[in-house]
Amino acid sequence: MKKIIALALVLVMALSLVACGGSGSSSGSSSGSGTKISVFWYDESDVYLSSVRDALNKELDALDGIEYDNQFAANDQSKQLDQIKTAVAGGAKMLVVNQVTSGAADTAEDILAAAGDIPVIFFNRAIGTDGSDLPVLEGNSTACFIGTDAPEAGHMQGKMIGDYLVEHYDEVDVNGDGVISYAMMKGDEANIEAIYRTQYGVEDANAVLTAAGKPALQYFDASNPDCYQVDQSGAWSAAAAKEYMDTNFVTYNEASGNMIELVICNNDGMAEGVIASLQEKGYNKEGAHVVPVFGVDATDNAKALIAEGAMTGTVKQDAQGMAAAIAQTVNAIAGGKTPADALASLSDDRFTIASDCATKLYVAYAPYTGE
Repeated sequence: MKKIIALALVLVMALSLVACGGSGSSSGSSSGSGTKISVFWYDESDVYLSSVRDALNKELDALDGIEYDNQFAANDQSKQLDQIKTAVAGGAKMLVVNQVTSGAADTAEDILAAAGDIPVIFFNRAIGTDGSDLPVLEGNSTACFIGTDAPEAGHMQGKMIGDYLVEHYDEVDVNGDGVISYAMMKGDEANIEAIYRTQYGVEDANAVLTAAGKPALQYFDASNPDCYQVDQSGAWSAAAAKEYMDTNFVTYNEASGNMIELVICNNDGMAEGVIASLQEKGYNKEGAHVVPVFGVDATDNAKALIAEGAMTGTVKQDAQGMAAAIAQTVNAIAGGKTPADALASLSDDRFTIASDCATKLYVAYAPYTGE
């Protein structure tokens, strides 16, 4: 009897070990003895990337002969590099990397050095700025990048904002001074996508306004030369945006005649935080004045807010498309193709090979103002 109990305990412990992932990681696989892939995420809490991860897990589960695990760096580049080294030592045959330090080409080189001959698919977060990614990709035949054309979201958001304001100028101008006062929520000081979205979200809106004979946008706080408020943690968070808006309202409000009349956000998470603050003050509810709020990502929460009239618009960053591009590239490389040939073999009108690099693939953005 004691032997039976002991055997049962051993079986329970074994099953528990199989069911649990290691610290900072979660696992999933479609095969117990296939090509071992490690997927590295800069952070677990990013709303858009959570959508990508859910979609990518399903895509990878559907592939034959692929094992994979997800690892999270908690926005710590040193931790991610250690995770990559551990995965390489543990037998990973391919690395899929959402690099923590966006736009840092030297960090991408460090990751490739740690990978050695193992193929690396960088995704989502740019690995260089102003062309500094080109030497990295062109100098490493085992590497490729799957993401978006960084300026495109800013250009698209800016045009959307400009078009909306031309059509609704008087109702947006609650102060009645003939100028639209805006706030800008920036997700990360150094992230290249945040930089371009912050720049072009305003510049392109102003181009539409001035072409229509309207004044350019005016930042609400003349004492802030940056003309934005940034999440100091680099997390693009709803909490940071809400805190900024709560503080802004103390001085800048309708009663004082200097109301913030438009809010532009680098992502939908920050837009959610802004809307939460506005709704606490009685705005952006049914029957109340709606301060236009624009984001990027087209998350499910943002779509719901747009449907109920609390949010005005967003730019769709295609989570399903991103996941499909990564999974198809993984499958092609696992089948023996080089990263360049893998990207070239993808046939989907959502994907475009960059004009300046054969190992850089873009997933298209699209404007979203409701179904």
